[in-house]
Amino acid sequence: MLKSRNNKGFTLIELMIVVVIIGILAALAIPRFMRSTTKSKQSEAKQLLKQIYTLQHAYRQEFNFYACNGVSASATAPAAFAVIGVDVGLSARYTYTMAATATTFLCTAAATINLDDDATIDTWTINDQGTLLCTIDDSVL
Repeated sequence: MLKSRNNKGFTLIELMIVVVIIGILAALAIPRFMRSTTKSKQSEAKQLLKQIYTLQHAYRQEFNFYACNGVSASATAPAAFAVIGVDVGLSARYTYTMAATATTFLCTAAATINLDDDATIDTWTINDQGTLLCTIDDSVL
């Protein structure tokens, strides 16, 4: 009498196919994940620059000039823009530098850390017209 074998499990070929599929999915997903985390980190600069724009205009309405010329604010100097009512958080990833005259200003946000482990350092600017511009984009692969 022959005993029938009850083969349960996966063959080596089936397991290797699954490993290849998982590798392909990871190769597609990891760069997208890195790009999306970088974009979320960039939101700090965009939000704070918009706040600086609004508060600089409020300051100019009251005192007839823009403030903080030559001043830089960062995690190590969070209250440098306190005169216009902006406080940079202690966990800030950017240094904010102001160049202002009586009638114009330009605030630049430069990343103090590399956002996605490449050689590019993220940089944003906003001017007295409200033009928010990414001059160096660290999220581009």
